[in-house]
Amino acid sequence: MFDISIKALLEATTFRPQDVDLFLDPDKPTYARFDGELGYVPSDVVLKDGVDGSYSTYTYEPCGQRRMVNYGGRPCRINTYGNSFTQCQQVSDDETWQERLAAHFREPIRNFGCGGYGVYPSYRRAMRVEKTDLAGEYIILNIWDDDHYRNLDASRWIRTAWDARNFPRPDEPWSLHGLPWCHLRLDLKTRQFVEHPAIINTEEQLRSLTDPQRFYETFKDDQIVKLFTLANGGQAPTDELEVLAEALGVDVDLQDPSRRQQDAQKLHLAYGLKSTEYTLDLFSDWAKREGRKLMVLLTYSPDSISEFIERGTRFDKCILDHLESNGIPYVDDLGKLAEDFKAYSISVQEYLGRLFLHPAGAAVFDHYGPTGNHLYAFSIKNELIDWLEPSPPAYNE
Repeated sequence: MFDISIKALLEATTFRPQDVDLFLDPDKPTYARFDGELGYVPSDVVLKDGVDGSYSTYTYEPCGQRRMVNYGGRPCRINTYGNSFTQCQQVSDDETWQERLAAHFREPIRNFGCGGYGVYPSYRRAMRVEKTDLAGEYIILNIWDDDHYRNLDASRWIRTAWDARNFPRPDEPWSLHGLPWCHLRLDLKTRQFVEHPAIINTEEQLRSLTDPQRFYETFKDDQIVKLFTLANGGQAPTDELEVLAEALGVDVDLQDPSRRQQDAQKLHLAYGLKSTEYTLDLFSDWAKREGRKLMVLLTYSPDSISEFIERGTRFDKCILDHLESNGIPYVDDLGKLAEDFKAYSISVQEYLGRLFLHPAGAAVFDHYGPTGNHLYAFSIKNELIDWLEPSPPAYNE
């Protein structure tokens, strides 16, 4: 348990000038570039973050999709959106699950994933792309463990930088991510979700947040900053959060010191899951109006996979229920991996070690390596074949 205050949290996570300078320097390749609506979008870069300490090549087309290696010259009907598991962080362009499927299907698949995005920022990016001549008939949305929380962040950097506060952080420039972006919040009067724009939308405004006092004044009253502080064992005002809990129907007692931290974590998760349900409704309603087809892919961290394989428990059953009740097709990676694991006579950790890479480069969490992406591509293959009309060329001569 950490005895922290909102002020201590924000002092520890204020953007550093050298990091912002590197991020905004057009002559120096970094993981991403600034975007006034989405915080950032991916950028061409080579990072030492791959399997066995190798370098991964990230290349992006002018309209923002990752380089299409297989059948890129053919018409494309499938666009994929989401987080780093969509972007396929820690592998090179031709090692993504989209490219493994494209090579097998004999048709291209666009990759608009971006590391760090939540469900709502991914939706907003889709709404931007799908108005262009790159619009796809088939839309795939990937959702990962932490994405539910990201929908609510005014700036995800506060959470990730705090979690990494004890890691070595050199004086030289550091890769930024989780910049202020569009986000969701529940209106406590109407009890409806409201879409909020990014709190900054220019590079100059981003530079201003390197001033500690400006950073503090910007975020000190932020609802999620208060909740995150409590969830880490700190002190923060609870009146607004208690109204939030009541509106969401979550049973918590933030006044009880013995329960406060655990209940704040419970409320944060419930809030995030509800914001994902709201975003899924937005996305599904749009797809129906536009005559598009939407599929959701659910992917998970090694911890969540271990928990499911060993105990059969999961934190997001409400999301599966929501998808089912709204008739949105989906593929559940937990079930796929649990079934695949039965073929091995090794421990769960050994099994996951064959699929995942530990964080390196700009990565914050473990990601599928080339082997994991290949397994993932073929684990979802049949559901995609059944979904696509007509079937991919490899299955429809």
